[in-house]
Amino acid sequence: MTLEDRVLAALGTVIDPELDEPITALGFVGSCAVSGSGEVDVRLRLPTPQCAPNFAYLMAADAQAAVLGVADVARVSIVLEDHFTGAEINSALARGGDFDDAFPGEGTGSLDALRELFRRKALVGRQARVCQALLAGGATAADVAGMRLGDLPDDTDGARCRELRRELGLPHDASDAMLVAGDGSALTAEDLPKRLRRARLMTLSLEANGELCRSLLAVRYGCPDHEEVAA
Repeated sequence: MTLEDRVLAALGTVIDPELDEPITALGFVGSCAVSGSGEVDVRLRLPTPQCAPNFAYLMAADAQAAVLGVADVARVSIVLEDHFTGAEINSALARGGDFDDAFPGEGTGSLDALRELFRRKALVGRQARVCQALLAGGATAADVAGMRLGDLPDDTDGARCRELRRELGLPHDASDAMLVAGDGSALTAEDLPKRLRRARLMTLSLEANGELCRSLLAVRYGCPDHEEVAA
């Protein structure tokens, strides 16, 4: 795998905190240039100039950290283009600062609380999609509630559920319950209908936001939906 491939793969691990999708799949990586000496220049673009600064900062900072973690990368420049706080975010990242450095007095440093909130929402949505697929396939609520994390399907939702459980510090061994509440306790068959209703209300909003973001990005930059950057 070339350095360019590895850098793009690293960028593919950066998740939009609200939509819980990779920034590469969303089309937020406008370009990625890698020199022979290992210098990397990444240009990020968002659907509108008014995208929330905290989300924009998180994605830009995570992109910088992901690329810096790639072997043979000597230097990385992350530039957020066409955003109303792009200058502040780009300047803070260039000097190794955090959100408070970009917006003094407006943030809480690492934004860990915001990141955790959206990871928890993402876990609710991902677990619900897994449950709905199992129920549609003939499983009962009791069947689903009795499954272990190791029983999760080997697909995008299953993999993301495992990853989110690890990131949130929730039980994530193969023998742990597949469905858990926010405190890590196992959900029962009786809990399932309420959990699915809650998840449906939440995911409807996220899905609508995701489609709106893709459409706005396509109009703004003249690119097709779901376009991914090539190095």
